[in-house]
Amino acid sequence: FEDRGYKSGIVVFATNALAALIVLLTMNFALNIELAVGWRMLGLVVLVLIRPKGENIPSKRRSSFKHVVGDRQFLLYLIPWLMFSLIYGFQKVMFEQFLPVDQYETIRVIGAVFGTISAIVTGVLCDWIGRKRLVIFGFVSLGVAYAVVGFASWSPISWYLYGVIDGVAWGIFLLMFVLVLWGDISSSSLSFGEKHYAIGSIPFFFADFVGFLFVPIVGIPIELSSSIAGFFLFLAVMPLMYALETLPEKNIRKRQLEKYVEQAKRMADKSPSSKTVKP
Repeated sequence: FEDRGYKSGIVVFATNALAALIVLLTMNFALNIELAVGWRMLGLVVLVLIRPKGENIPSKRRSSFKHVVGDRQFLLYLIPWLMFSLIYGFQKVMFEQFLPVDQYETIRVIGAVFGTISAIVTGVLCDWIGRKRLVIFGFVSLGVAYAVVGFASWSPISWYLYGVIDGVAWGIFLLMFVLVLWGDISSSSLSFGEKHYAIGSIPFFFADFVGFLFVPIVGIPIELSSSIAGFFLFLAVMPLMYALETLPEKNIRKRQLEKYVEQAKRMADKSPSSKTVKP
């Protein structure tokens, strides 16, 4: 629990940064394919060599899919994540149809840059202040971005603002709903987390597929679709109001105490009484 967010943030940051670097350095489709194959094979080798720590294995049990799906805490986080995926898949098709290609690609680049930065920042913060409030912040901020686009779809500034907020939100969601939350929940229930991760990752891969289902109705106004998306994003926050914080309270208190001690030491060093006065 102590550094799951921080380490996950490093993973997301390194993955996005290295992927972008490879694309920029090669700019060759065939070479990119060869590098992708090599990268996948290297990942497989590392996965085979990984061994879990033996001291934690005896205390954990295997959970069935029925047990995972019936877990209230798990569902309260999964439902908002699934709602976001449905909304995102719908809006992605709408934006592709509405925006010029160059502007749409620029917004995607902006989102990727801010998403990469957001992942590492979120990773550090979620180990300090908890996971739940950052997830809520991601939903609310993205809902505001959709509302801005809905009211000012004619303004390029509103679209670039959306690109920034969308990137930040994606950095939060990718970190939390793919790497962090399911590990927290499975650890608190003293079970292996492979089934939690298996079910919890489905919406991530489901988002793009959902877009194809909405292709027949892309003719509705972008203002209306953005307003609807913003409304449902705010509804998605409701289950989170009843969800428990997955970072143990003792970890949050420990971080706060460490910060307080550091501040007290700095204040003591700066105080006149701590300095030696020569006669």
